[in-house]
Amino acid sequence: MAGKRRKFDGEFREGAVRIVAETGKPIAQVAKDLGINETTLASWVSRAKRAGNGRGESEAEELARLRREVAQLKKDNKELGMERDVLKRCMGAPRSSV
Repeated sequence: MAGKRRKFDGEFREGAVRIVAETGKPIAQVAKDLGINETTLASWVSRAKRAGNGRGESEAEELARLRREVAQLKKDNKELGMERDVLKRCMGAPRSSV
């Protein structure tokens, strides 16, 4: 028979999720160490990943995402520079050396 349901404050939940994210230990091991149900911790980790708070994202995933973002921004910047140059030529304005 199930016992009384325990409640965990936000600080405890965040700490548990941080342990999983930062140590790389399996959820089952961290849950056992903390004395909580594995399914409970798994749901907290999943919720943190969905929230996109960074704690659920590994460093490799974050680095890959940031590299893609930088590449896209460089591409956009190059296109905007070319569009600016075309518009300057159309307006008859002197070309910038920048």
